[in-house]
Amino acid sequence: MKKMVAAILVNLFLVSFSFAAGGTADEAIALVDRAVSYVKAEGKAKAFEEFSKPFGQFIDKDLYIFAIDYNGIVMAHGGSPKLIGKDISGLRDSDRVYFVKGFIELAKTRGRGWFDYKFLNPVTKGIEPKSTYIQKMDTFFLGCGIYK
Repeated sequence: MKKMVAAILVNLFLVSFSFAAGGTADEAIALVDRAVSYVKAEGKAKAFEEFSKPFGQFIDKDLYIFAIDYNGIVMAHGGSPKLIGKDISGLRDSDRVYFVKGFIELAKTRGRGWFDYKFLNPVTKGIEPKSTYIQKMDTFFLGCGIYK
């Protein structure tokens, strides 16, 4: 688990060099909405490939799309493609909140919405409040997070 967290942090740090400013809540929702439309138009396989392209069309500032199934397995990840196929359901934030399990619960019960937790901001190098917008699909959900 520690290696996985380290891999996430390293990849987020590398991606952060291209970010001029942080994305907003409205931009995150719009990116997720666009990703939902892309899945419906192109299918999961093509969409997951596109979502996982570094600097692709689903990367904007520090925003990127990820897809996770309801078991916590990463299906696509614009910030860290190395996570694809990994079970990240056991990840916790600095307050020991299981945030991926929180995403799953939100998707299953409400369908969409925001989940708050804390995460390392690769730009500031500090643990900061983060909020991720989740949208339920059929066997998975899409997400996009912002730092507050």
